[in-house]
Parts: sequence; structure tokens; C-alpha cells
Amino acid sequence: MSLTNSLFAYDTKPNLLSHNGEVYYYGCILDMRTSDSYLETLLTSIPWKNDEAIIYGKRIVTSRKMAWVGDTSYFYTYSGTTKKATPWTPLLLKLKAQVENLTNSSFNSCLLNLYHNGSEGMGWHSDDEKSLGNNTTIASVSFGAHRKFAFKHKMTKESRSIMLEHGSLLVMKGETQSYWQHSLLKSLLVQEPRINLTFRTIVQDSKC
Repeated sequence: MSLTNSLFAYDTKPNLLSHNGEVYYYGCILDMRTSDSYLETLLTSIPWKNDEAIIYGKRIVTSRKMAWVGDTSYFYTYSGTTKKATPWTPLLLKLKAQVENLTNSSFNSCLLNLYHNGSEGMGWHSDDEKSLGNNTTIASVSFGAHRKFAFKHKMTKESRSIMLEHGSLLVMKGETQSYWQHSLLKSLLVQEPRINLTFRTIVQDSKC
């Protein structure tokens, strides 16, 4: 896709938020066969580890698993724990290039999450760490089970939600992280795994 076509596609997408931020849903950017293949490759090739978080002073090990990759050995701290980036895989680099072309953005890192079924989710939070800078752009690619993704304004409590599909792309940018929280809602009806790739840009970091 050319840069002109990419920009045109972006400009025509409605903002899912009413104010104080920008969220654009591109829908499925990959066909079903490709999405199925990528899901299987990610499930078996990524060195998944259980995520950890410090909640009310206690270290929690989640059932959800994660991985953190980047252009270099970026350190990323969230929820009281620090992760060190590992190198990109060929598939992740291929996806990164496609997402960068579609969004007219560039990314130097990616946080991956593996949810085994609908009993695993993500609580309300904002990706507002200093290492991501101000008005950061985050591109989220989903594979596997369709899951509901919700937004809540920090002050007005206004809410929005959308169902993220297999092989789909959602982009958060502008003031979104400053004014809105987001969450992956749990659902006991979902029995299949879901993998989420969130392409990011580290602007302040410590390197080994």
C-alpha cells in the first residue's frame, strides 16, 4: 500500500472517542487464512512468560503471559515491574512494517500478551509511562478469540467499547492515554486463546 493510500485509509476512519483522544479501528487487516497461520506461529515461537505486577505492594504472577521485543535492549517498566526487550522475530518485523505503512507511524518495540481464554483479561489502565512520551501512538493487532475492548474517560466516566476481531488493527493516539483508561473485559463464554500485539515507541529508556 502506498503512503498516499495509507493516509487516505486512515483519514476516513471515524474516531471512536467523543473527545480528549483518538482511537481508530481498521477492522481485519489480514485474511482469515493468514491470521490463522500467524496465530499458530506466535503461539509456538514466542518465548512466553507469565506476567508480573505489583498491586497494593504485593507481587502478583498472572495467568496471562507476555513477551517484550524491541530494536535494542529497551527496559520497560509498568505495574511496578521492569522488562528487558528481546530481538524481533521475522514475523513480528513483517507485521510491524505492515502496521507502520497502514498507520503512517513508526515503532521501535512491541508488547505481546497471550490470554488463554476469556477468564483472563486486563484491568482498567492507561499506557502513560514516561518512557512512551506524551501523546504516544500505540497500534494494537489481535489474533484469535474475539474479545470486547472498552474505554472509560478518567473524569467524566463516559465509556466506549468495541469487539476486536481475529486479524484486526486498532490504533490509539493523541491525548488518549492522558484522558482515557482501557480494559480487556473478561468473558466466561470465550474458550479460545487470544494474542494481542501492541506496537509502541520508547522515547526514554535505559539500555544495557
